[in-house]
Amino acid sequence: MKTVFVTVGTTSFDDLIASVISQEAVQALVARGYEELVLQVGRGSILPGRDSCPGLTLQAFRFKDSIAGDIQRADLVISHAGAGSCLEALGAGRPLLVVVNDRLMDNHQLELARKLHADSHLLYCTCSNLTHTLRTMDLSRLTPFCLGQPEKFANFMDQALGLH
Repeated sequence: MKTVFVTVGTTSFDDLIASVISQEAVQALVARGYEELVLQVGRGSILPGRDSCPGLTLQAFRFKDSIAGDIQRADLVISHAGAGSCLEALGAGRPLLVVVNDRLMDNHQLELARKLHADSHLLYCTCSNLTHTLRTMDLSRLTPFCLGQPEKFANFMDQALGLH
């Protein structure tokens, strides 16, 4: 079963959950052959029921001890732009679409997403253009991100956040 896993980490990002379960986004996922949508909704107020996404099997939960298995099973991971969530998905070698929360002030998440996108490791968008991105994305153009050298990642983060 072709699966999409959505994670907001430990935060609340209701805009992302609402956007991904919108009729337009669900239709875009179904059109691309996805059959299952697994949502980790964190502290958010939206916890959709099983019938919320016609055409997709839906599972939703707030938190688990580990989402590593959900990430491994996913054919696509859609994530907020938190560094930990991005690294977990990239480290698992899963195609990653990052949705930047454009309501955050001093948005380091956008800087991180732009840098990882510029290096072809992920795609990124905002909630307002999520459906368009789902319709037009080309996951075959993504390249693996090697997590094996912590010092390289630290340098990468420093550059992405403008600390070097």
